[in-house]
Amino acid sequence: MKNTWKIYMLTLISFVVGTSQFVIVGTLDQVAASVDVSVATAGQLITVFALGNAIGTPFVMVATSKKDQRKQLLLALAIILLGVIGVIALPGFGLLMASRVLLGIGTGGFVVTAYSIAAKLAAPGRQGGAMANVAMGYSSSLVFGVPLGRMIASSYDWKVIFWGIGLCSLLAIFAVARTIPVMESEAAVSLGKSLALLKNARVAFTLGVTFFVFISYSMLNTYITPFLTAVIPTMKEKLSIILLAMGIASLIGSKVSGLLADRIGIVRTLVGSMAVHIISLVLLSTVSGFGWVMVTLPLLMIWEIAAWTFGPTQNFNLVSLTPEASSIVLSLNSSFVQLGFAAGAGIGGIVAGKVINTRDQLGWSYISRDCSTNWSVFI
Repeated sequence: MKNTWKIYMLTLISFVVGTSQFVIVGTLDQVAASVDVSVATAGQLITVFALGNAIGTPFVMVATSKKDQRKQLLLALAIILLGVIGVIALPGFGLLMASRVLLGIGTGGFVVTAYSIAAKLAAPGRQGGAMANVAMGYSSSLVFGVPLGRMIASSYDWKVIFWGIGLCSLLAIFAVARTIPVMESEAAVSLGKSLALLKNARVAFTLGVTFFVFISYSMLNTYITPFLTAVIPTMKEKLSIILLAMGIASLIGSKVSGLLADRIGIVRTLVGSMAVHIISLVLLSTVSGFGWVMVTLPLLMIWEIAAWTFGPTQNFNLVSLTPEASSIVLSLNSSFVQLGFAAGAGIGGIVAGKVINTRDQLGWSYISRDCSTNWSVFI
């Protein structure tokens, strides 16, 4: 019982860390304007974050494997703080990209270590719940962090959000240093041993599905703000409300995944979520005119629920495939999720650039009237 509040503290810090990743999505247009690049180019801030997370995190964890886990957590938070300082203080888009890479590496290191520490702090038999709390804090940044960031950016400069994240990160460093006990780190798993699992055809295929699903998700999610601004220009001032609704939908999807997996089975849940994901995107690309205002938000919420139902269920699926190497395969799956985010943001940037060029040539009225013609490529 005495450690319960420490687990909730890690949950709160996870929310802050998650916000550092996702808040850019809600402010992408303002970020682009502030550094004088196109929205499509600014979207690559998502790409480099995801690449830093997917590629940099395993190297950092191996390099720090001899340190105790409290030091690993403090190092991850220090990297995040350094990345936030870079976002706030360094000029130019190139340095902003470098700062996002640091944020990606720090975030990956924090999440991996926080899961392990939370499990060790929990009472016997409650380790799963403790890890779920940390995951909930991270995913809650989509529910509250993104729309809150949009609201703040609408009234102030977007960097104000990162001032807040930086202050919270600094407080988190002091809190972890004072309250988390020294814990021996787990034995490091070599990159070679992790990659050896890819020789298993079923594991490789499953990870490939993860990669392509999150490419699809990231292509639209990264550019959701310019997408909504284009298709529902009259709702521009209410984007924070739409983002909040979508965040709540992602939370519902995370909760529904376990219930469905238990009731109808893992495979049916995965296939069903992917089917709903595809159908909702197809419908988004075909509805036009007044129907956009009435149908877009419900469809986007259904799409979010489907996408976030897939994620946790895929984790269950992978653990069932390789129970003897669950931690390794889950780490691989996390990397493939981030690689999917990176690829989706990159591909989406090419698409968004073409769409925005069309908008500039033909005018907003055309885009609003026939937006499905231009944005349907996101499916």
